[in-house]
Amino acid sequence: MHHGCQSLVQPQHVNTDFDGTVSQWLDSEIGMTWRSGEFNTQVIRPLQIDQMVELRARRLSGGELQAVSIAICLGRDADLYLLDEPSAHLDVNARMEAAKAIRRTMLAKEKAAMVIDHDIYFIDIVSDSLLVFEGQGGVQGKAHGPLGLRPGMNRFLEGVDVTFRRDHESHRPRINKPGSRKDREQKRDGEFFYVD
Repeated sequence: MHHGCQSLVQPQHVNTDFDGTVSQWLDSEIGMTWRSGEFNTQVIRPLQIDQMVELRARRLSGGELQAVSIAICLGRDADLYLLDEPSAHLDVNARMEAAKAIRRTMLAKEKAAMVIDHDIYFIDIVSDSLLVFEGQGGVQGKAHGPLGLRPGMNRFLEGVDVTFRRDHESHRPRINKPGSRKDREQKRDGEFFYVD
């Protein structure tokens, strides 16, 4: 076992008892990190936290609270970052910005993140590889991987019998209609995750 490995957990459900502004909360949790040029550009502004700094932390909406929680997690030093449903409570655009912020931060810090999320597009943006869990929730299961993004998604989607294509305009994954020509072709080819 490697001693000295530090991990951080960003929980799915975030609450705060902090009785101050977002700015004061960030200062108390990550010091001046959030004010630095790179972190501000890569995390704070994309998550629109710069527009919340004078708001009372206790009065934040679920999405605002989630964004600040993600920034606090990313602003700390760790060897491994564990993020449980970071897209929870975020609107679709905020989800994509959060995924990009997590990915950029991990690349800049040369660290790893384990992200658990139900949003396929979020996982598509944030991930290089996947662990795929199969079995019966709360009873038994088996982990497969790590697998590359495409083989991992193919394994997962085959298990739930769903295929995805990439929308040519938005580049987002789209579910194929069950039994459609595209669905049948992808299943025949063993390509449950979209073919680029």
